[in-house]
Amino acid sequence: MPKPVLAIVGRPNVGKSTIFNRIVGERVAIVEDLPGVTRDRIYSSGEWLNREFNLIDTGGIEIGDEPFLEQMREQAELAIKEADVIVFIVNGREGVTSADEEVAKILFRSKKPIVLGVNKIDNPDMQEQLYEFYSLGMGDPIGVSGAHGIGLGDLLDEVVSHFPNEEEDDYDQDTIRISLIGRPNVGKSSLVNAMLGEERVIVSNIPGTTRDAIDTPFTKDGQEYVLIDTAGMRKRGKVYESTEKYSVLRALKAIERSDVVLVVINAEEGIIEQDKKIAGYAHEAGRAVVIVVNKWDTLEKDDKTMQKFEQKIRDHFLFLSYAPILFVSAKTKQRLQHVLPKVEQVSENHNLRVPTNVLNDLVMDAVAMNPTPTDKGRRLKINYVTQVAVSPPTFVFFVNDPELMHFSYERFLENRLRDTFEFEGTPIKIIARKKNE
Repeated sequence: MPKPVLAIVGRPNVGKSTIFNRIVGERVAIVEDLPGVTRDRIYSSGEWLNREFNLIDTGGIEIGDEPFLEQMREQAELAIKEADVIVFIVNGREGVTSADEEVAKILFRSKKPIVLGVNKIDNPDMQEQLYEFYSLGMGDPIGVSGAHGIGLGDLLDEVVSHFPNEEEDDYDQDTIRISLIGRPNVGKSSLVNAMLGEERVIVSNIPGTTRDAIDTPFTKDGQEYVLIDTAGMRKRGKVYESTEKYSVLRALKAIERSDVVLVVINAEEGIIEQDKKIAGYAHEAGRAVVIVVNKWDTLEKDDKTMQKFEQKIRDHFLFLSYAPILFVSAKTKQRLQHVLPKVEQVSENHNLRVPTNVLNDLVMDAVAMNPTPTDKGRRLKINYVTQVAVSPPTFVFFVNDPELMHFSYERFLENRLRDTFEFEGTPIKIIARKKNE
């Protein structure tokens, strides 16, 4: 199931971005002591008590006519709509303001679990300032200091207690879940319709027509599938509708729910930087990937056009060297018959499990062919290898010192695994651990 979503909401200048950065563990949001600095939602991931979640930093909600406030209110309301839990941040030094009360009214309408964090409670002597915030009707206020990291554990304990239970998906285990991701107007909805043979999804030439992830279950040749169509992802910072901005998080949710991700590229427009960023989401999530070049019918071609385009993809998507490439046309249905068989194949590879004895024999042969690296007179020694997970296939190498596992040798081992076993379309994870761990 997709990760739960936590939205951090509050009027400007109460320290939301500082708390966001503390939870994420790195400086992602712009932090400046001016109201309205965080003008856009920022997404990242967090983890607490072994629960992973997506995190949204919103521009503050404020009632008034100052610049950006209407847009920030709209974005916060969108974040509220999508969040599983809301953290309402107020400023402990300033006390309850009329704007806090207005924000509280908006939050009450959401009917979502709300955790009240009173920021800038920097020392125990300030705890008495919490009592005033009971008047907001949000339950027990939790004193925190974003600047010093105080109280965030208590805050996150309360947040996690409100997350939905980790339930199984609505579909059978044998069902292959497919998401289509890509920039707006690359033809994702048209591909869905062409694969299904009917107009199940609205198709429009206007970028951003698909506002949400849409599930479409179907069966083909006895295999059950679910197609998850997502709104197109655009580059952050470009001026476009706030609802379209929100499509990035929805696409990330769709990727998390998928077994196989179709990264759709527009043959007419070629490859741009944003295509790589979008594909990176699927790779980082460890999903099986097929690169689909749509609108192939629109190009004038010779006998080397496909080969050149494929090489261009390989040059740009070095991290997806394992992903097969299909050239199709949703409009003419050219080569569409190859999509589902390829999806089924990479899904099987994504779940492939290698017997431990076969795995260790392979590694012994690989080491004999290419001895392990040395560093300052010390040589890497691989004692034992085992596969600990599928989706993606994950291998733990028990070694004398993980620091000696150079990335180039790790790549060599991955290539040997790929040469020996059928891992087309799936990433592989290699983890080096000390022998006794």
